[in-house]
Amino acid sequence: MSDAGPTQQRLLIGGEWTDGAAGRFEVRNPFTAEVASVVAAAGREDARRAAEAAARAFPDWSETPLARRRELLDRAAQLMADRQTEFAQVVADETGGTFGWGMFNVGLATGMLREAGVHAAAAQDREIHSHVSGKRMRAVRQPAGVVVGIAPWNAPVILGTRAIAAPLALGNTVVLKASEASPRTHGLIVECLQQAGVPDGVVNLITNAPADAADVVEELIAHPAVRRINFTGSSHVGRIIAETAGRHLKRVVLELGGKAPLVVLEDADLDAAAAAANFGAFMHQGQICMSTERIVVDRRVAADLAEKLTARAAALKVGDPRDPSVQIGPLINTAALDRVSELVEDAVEKGAELLTGGEADGLVYRPTVLRGVTPEMRIYREESFGPSVSIIEVDGAEEAINVANDTDYGLSAAIFSRDVERAEQLARRIESGICHINDTTVHDEPQVPFGGVKASGWGRFGGEWAVEEFTELRWITIQDERREYPI
Repeated sequence: MSDAGPTQQRLLIGGEWTDGAAGRFEVRNPFTAEVASVVAAAGREDARRAAEAAARAFPDWSETPLARRRELLDRAAQLMADRQTEFAQVVADETGGTFGWGMFNVGLATGMLREAGVHAAAAQDREIHSHVSGKRMRAVRQPAGVVVGIAPWNAPVILGTRAIAAPLALGNTVVLKASEASPRTHGLIVECLQQAGVPDGVVNLITNAPADAADVVEELIAHPAVRRINFTGSSHVGRIIAETAGRHLKRVVLELGGKAPLVVLEDADLDAAAAAANFGAFMHQGQICMSTERIVVDRRVAADLAEKLTARAAALKVGDPRDPSVQIGPLINTAALDRVSELVEDAVEKGAELLTGGEADGLVYRPTVLRGVTPEMRIYREESFGPSVSIIEVDGAEEAINVANDTDYGLSAAIFSRDVERAEQLARRIESGICHINDTTVHDEPQVPFGGVKASGWGRFGGEWAVEEFTELRWITIQDERREYPI
């Protein structure tokens, strides 16, 4: 980017890299505590300028042929792939994600850029039959306008890309408000789009200090040019975003927290279930919205499953995320560590059995398996967002479904059974936007309708379903014959 150094990040407004009105702030490496990024801190005026730049760019971009928009997104995807190692290093430095996690992020994000252009073709006009003689009618999909994408730090390349890929493909212009914890990572995404040739103002980047987040977001939502807001993050902040947008009658897409259940029935392949639970619970230190937080298992097989999972969890390698062999790195900050520690300690005090883990070295919290978790324990309901998983024993499939649904959340879920037809019937009864049969709760692809229910949000990212979220549906008619009116 422009003249900035490798550890610095500036704002991008109207095609120009610039400093922020509120000065600068630092992001520190969660593992080493060293400065990872020096970042421009935007204020309200910067947010206004970004929205205005996007509004100026909208007319031309919205009229740009889809083939051209796809070409630019494909080019950006290739530039991102070419810089995959750089992305992974920055992800590790800013968020403590392992090197492998950063590489995976880039792989999925490039697919999102390419798929967004493919699925934008679903925004086609549709003929509608009229009951009036000589009248032709169409349902028309048009770009909405300026879209604000608010992206989190936990899967920074994936979710930063998802926040803007479909809106751009569909002819909207965007303002990406980067996470305060991964601003340089989000800046790299925008750099790739700019270097690919996306016109000035079509993509804008706002970075802000944590203390200024509320003001910057409020300014972006309130701006008259902004027509859509998409947010990925906690349910608490999602409610604030929705309430603010509601006052301005702005549509939002929200992908929020989760408390994903992995249901294991008595006939399940326990080796497969343990492998899926281990991956789902501990990948990226459990800091994924789809992370397996609860294993709801038939009591008849609970002991065997617990033994298999515990062996896997205890064998995971923890340490410096920059080491490619490390599987578990640090949590994002002290608050995250304190939250997980408190939830585990509360569960143990109230009778849960600690099978492995429960210890920290700095911000690295060892993979933790709890058995005998009950509703009286905080961890039964609260999202831990860390490397801990609770085993909850039930008697039969009916109780398993009831327990799986005993949560405010509803993002992802999974069911393990050798009887796939039975599992599919049960899957339809789980209150979640996503359910996987004989697979982990952590899975995403660019072409799917990704999103949750209940406190996990509303709306869908991905595939042709993003068309509904980021376009306006209009009704246009043509009266070919002279019409007689009653008055």
